[in-house]
Amino acid sequence: MEYIDSHCHLFLPEFDNDRDEVIQRGLNSNVKKFVLPNVDTSTIGDLISLAQTYPAHCFPLAGLHPSSVAEDYQSELLEIQERLDNGKFYGIGEIGLDFYWDRTFAIEQKEAFKIQLQWAHSMKLPAIIHIRESFEEVCDAIKEVGQGDLTGIFHCFTGTPDQAKKAIDLGFALGIGGILTFKNAELDKVLKNIPLEHLILETDSPYLAPVPKRGKRNEPAFLPYIANKLAEAKDIDVHQIAEQTSHNARQIFGF
Repeated sequence: MEYIDSHCHLFLPEFDNDRDEVIQRGLNSNVKKFVLPNVDTSTIGDLISLAQTYPAHCFPLAGLHPSSVAEDYQSELLEIQERLDNGKFYGIGEIGLDFYWDRTFAIEQKEAFKIQLQWAHSMKLPAIIHIRESFEEVCDAIKEVGQGDLTGIFHCFTGTPDQAKKAIDLGFALGIGGILTFKNAELDKVLKNIPLEHLILETDSPYLAPVPKRGKRNEPAFLPYIANKLAEAKDIDVHQIAEQTSHNARQIFGF
């Protein structure tokens, strides 16, 4: 049985003291591949270094997180684009829109998002999309840039059945993480009737640790807790979860 953690930030400072041990614990828990979405220009160097250290297990993405978008977003995008032009990356991410805390740079977020969707379109790479209080705006941007020609993942999906259908109809998979295990999330009811070929597993480490590790630093070794909860929600064997979600991830990222 093999899992793929399709979204984890193992290059962040939270792992500076035990990064190698974290990766080994993941491997020991049958998590064999770690997809690394970028945050901004301050993190991309460490991300690339980690991917070079573990080329068989760590797969880098390049992008500008919406929470890092500010007045200087164009210079950030130029540096990230230069990295894309001169390295091997498996997707554009983490990109998207986040209007939960602050809409100060809403216009800049939308512009940065569309530019990066265009990268994904032209480079034929999957887009890994962060969505918070912005579902309809994200869908509108995808339709504008190229519905049917874009693919990727709606990261940390927690939406309704109708939103799940919209994302899938746009050509995207749903990223399922630790929130599935939270008592009041009720995400299990949403996922019960969604075909498994549209789902992938992710931890978003170091964030959103699943029950029974909730409140602790998250890491890829906790991915089986999410897989077991998804198996319970869909009333199927966890081996089937591992096999299909890993297949889905390979198809999306081109491993």
